[in-house]
Amino acid sequence: MLKLQGRDIYLATLEREHCKQLWNDYEYDWANPTEPPNLGHSAEGADAWFDEIHKAQGQRHLRLGIFLNDSAVIGDVALQDIDRANRCCTVGMGIARLANRGKGYGQQALALILDYGFRFLGLERVSASTLAPNTGARRSLEKAGFVLEGTERAAVYLDGRKVDRLNYALLRDEWNTMRNAS
Repeated sequence: MLKLQGRDIYLATLEREHCKQLWNDYEYDWANPTEPPNLGHSAEGADAWFDEIHKAQGQRHLRLGIFLNDSAVIGDVALQDIDRANRCCTVGMGIARLANRGKGYGQQALALILDYGFRFLGLERVSASTLAPNTGARRSLEKAGFVLEGTERAAVYLDGRKVDRLNYALLRDEWNTMRNAS
């Protein structure tokens, strides 16, 4: 079982009960919107999510749970759509409860999975996207060293209006430079 240890959190394999817990705990943050809102989760949806994770795990995706050091699951982080030929993928992350956001847990999770991807999976590029109003995600990506590469103008209809989708990327050389500087 893979376990990546951070200061306040660790990343490890998600089990079915963890997916159900995250599904039940999920709170949508209308001030920092993501896409899609994922409202109205059902127990069957949590089971389907778990099955989907394990079907793609190690092939197209690497999705791990974010756990506090007391073993409470609070979110998930993933390297997704891994393209081994081009050594690239996307990254995605979510923290279920609003009370656990803004505490640096996501930043630690992002750093752990990026380090694993660049060092052990041989990735050369990781990309991410977020909606322009999601200042928390933008701040996390920028702190992790991601560079804004472009804007998809009026790409998503959300809360009665069109919002931009921002596209970021981080290259292995940039990650290594940041890692060696700290």
